[in-house]
Amino acid sequence: MVFAELVQYVVTGLLVGGVYALMSIGLGLIFGVMRVVNFAQGDFMMLGMYVTYFYAVAGSIDPLVGALLAVPPFFVLGWIVHRLLLARVTGGDPGRQHDAQLILTLGLSLVITNATTMILTPTPRGIRTSYATQAFAVGPVLLNQARSYAFVMALVLAGLVYLFLTRTDLGRALRAAADDPEAASYQAIDVRTMHGLAFGVGIALVAAAGGLLATYYPIEPNVAGNFIVLMFVAVVLGGLGSIPGAFVGGILIGLVQSLTLLVLPFQLQNTGVFVAFLLVLYLRPQGLFGRRARTV
Repeated sequence: MVFAELVQYVVTGLLVGGVYALMSIGLGLIFGVMRVVNFAQGDFMMLGMYVTYFYAVAGSIDPLVGALLAVPPFFVLGWIVHRLLLARVTGGDPGRQHDAQLILTLGLSLVITNATTMILTPTPRGIRTSYATQAFAVGPVLLNQARSYAFVMALVLAGLVYLFLTRTDLGRALRAAADDPEAASYQAIDVRTMHGLAFGVGIALVAAAGGLLATYYPIEPNVAGNFIVLMFVAVVLGGLGSIPGAFVGGILIGLVQSLTLLVLPFQLQNTGVFVAFLLVLYLRPQGLFGRRARTV
């Protein structure tokens, strides 16, 4: 029974970690390409949850499909935010005015949270689906269906991002702009456009992750605070700027968070995450996949 319980916690952690990984990839992509620490990333995730919720309520669209439908509008939103706000602060140079970038994204986070609270009220909402309370039985282990479907879709989206970055000309241009913006500009790559693309994709990914999360997690305006720290921890654990590292970091966060519940109450589930975070920083400060050269 003890072994079966351990396996149950491990499997649950992996399923939750898949969605964390998708969130972290979005944040890692933005930092890797633009060197921007986006404090509003969690708030875009929250908006993705609400959009998926309204798809389900108003359009009777399954939230798993709604999460995918959230990708195009949030990509456009991310592109607009970059063009109208971030590009004016950085001037196209990812190394400029770090303080201004931090203040801008933090202010954007506060605006989104408070505006959402005013418009939609702080009342928690949820999406009712037939699979949210059902589970697949694999021997003694139960796999929650909502988490299982969200995990699979998160893996698919993460795989598509990887293929985009490694197998397409646009993805290679994005990586070139991340590795050496000046050299990329000499190769006729519009670095500012690449930054807008990276920010749009990063916001779209975290919105999709929010939509997947909404299949089994309550939706409310302050939900971003529960996940933004986990995203940052996952990105740092994996190695700043590393997309595979962000993915692995997200999986590890979910796994450690779940296993912590074996010895600590639910309210302290993030304690194990921060202990693991400190150990990795002590033993390998650059992160699990970190390199001296920034990679995407």
